[in-house]
Amino acid sequence: MEEYLLQAPVASAIFAITIATTLYAFSNDTAYRNMALHPYSVYRGKQIWTILTSGLIHVDWTHLIFNMFSYFFFAFDLERLLGHWQFAILYIASILLSDMPSVYKHKDEYRYYSLGASGAISAVVFSSILFIPFNSIYIFPIPFGIPAIIYGVLYLIYCVYASRTSHDAVNHDAHFYGALSGLVITVLLNHQVINLFLQQVKTAIGH
Repeated sequence: MEEYLLQAPVASAIFAITIATTLYAFSNDTAYRNMALHPYSVYRGKQIWTILTSGLIHVDWTHLIFNMFSYFFFAFDLERLLGHWQFAILYIASILLSDMPSVYKHKDEYRYYSLGASGAISAVVFSSILFIPFNSIYIFPIPFGIPAIIYGVLYLIYCVYASRTSHDAVNHDAHFYGALSGLVITVLLNHQVINLFLQQVKTAIGH
């Protein structure tokens, strides 16, 4: 634990805050509703803070555990690669940017709410892909790892498809725009990552 705190203090703080805030919201319905993103209100200039606070709470234990597992496997290493304040900017900005399309899309749906850190975590995963494009990513129940760069392409395609066709309660738009935010923000914060990415791709193709 001390190693994580020293090498990735920002990721550690976000990890702890997200879990604590979610657990608090589980036991407080008023806080839960006040922190969830309500596009109808936000579009009309009300409850603006929910664009950020919605990324700190989750629907249920499954949602929380899945997101925090994904966060754990990528965020701490990414902070070491990207930098402390850079990671903070990436994470916070991605929460905001991943939610904005949903605000516009659902601006007239009074009953629509959205919450969860999935947009920001998608940004973390895709930022990691730029640094380590051939890292193996495992998806249950597939018994073998998928190269991160291939996973990224499939993920984006799925998000677009699911956004258009699925009728579940998942905000696939937040996943998609969070992923794109992660790519763009990472390049803006570290221009050299493009050369690093291309070199690894060329090396892989050459082999």
